[in-house]
Amino acid sequence: MSDLPEKAPDRLEVLARIKEYEKNGWFDIDVENDPPTIPLKKGECDYGNRKLSSKIASFFANVAATRFFEKLIKNHQLIIKEVVGIENFIEVKGGAFLTCNHFNAYDNYALYRVIKPYLKGNLYKVIREGNYTSFPNPYGYFFRHCNTLPLSGNYEVLKEFMAGVKYLLNKGRKILIYPEQAMWWNYKKPRPLKDGAFNMAVKNNVPVIPFFITLTDSEYVGPDGFFVPEYTIHIGKAIYPSPTLSQKENVKAMKEKNFDVWKDIYESFYGVTLSYTE
Repeated sequence: MSDLPEKAPDRLEVLARIKEYEKNGWFDIDVENDPPTIPLKKGECDYGNRKLSSKIASFFANVAATRFFEKLIKNHQLIIKEVVGIENFIEVKGGAFLTCNHFNAYDNYALYRVIKPYLKGNLYKVIREGNYTSFPNPYGYFFRHCNTLPLSGNYEVLKEFMAGVKYLLNKGRKILIYPEQAMWWNYKKPRPLKDGAFNMAVKNNVPVIPFFITLTDSEYVGPDGFFVPEYTIHIGKAIYPSPTLSQKENVKAMKEKNFDVWKDIYESFYGVTLSYTE
């Protein structure tokens, strides 16, 4: 083991930050040293890829992204070990939100890769505003053109976002959203969920399909000095809004059900009780 590369200082800093944030209950705060967010302007993003120019850019970006990620898979830098519950995805024919825990910049491609054979159209991804506006290439290029939906704090842009979401769901598209909000690198536990995904699901009368990815160390060591994790992608049964509940009640009920699915998967897979005190 002495010939293993040293663990990257920036990853060690992130892990220390995660430990501190978990202890303080700051589950939705970013731990990465991302570039400062440049605010989106009205009309800057073509939500839903309705323009021909957007469709062309998206096509080439997705080809480039697929090559990039497939090379990672070939080189054992992204490892998908197993998929559990794919039938739960297949049985939902129309528009839906896919919720997933967020622990790596590659996790969305892993999810996309396993559902691609059963997917109608492209998978759309809700991302943070700064990812869309502020990242250098190649990630910036992928963030801008690979069927992304940047979530802005600007009210006028937010209206464009919501209209784009409705348009895509009406066309039967699937939209990936991370209800924990922030990405915590290689963090295994489910974190408390935000209301946003469930609010949009209820307003558009579509289900959420809970995905949860568990991690086990592989035999391969990445350039950061850490073992590359193997992904087991778990897919739970779709959670639908109830016609007998109010908007607020539905959001609460769906969010709690989603978290319970994640918690059950976590505890069953790792054989431990979920706790944030260790």
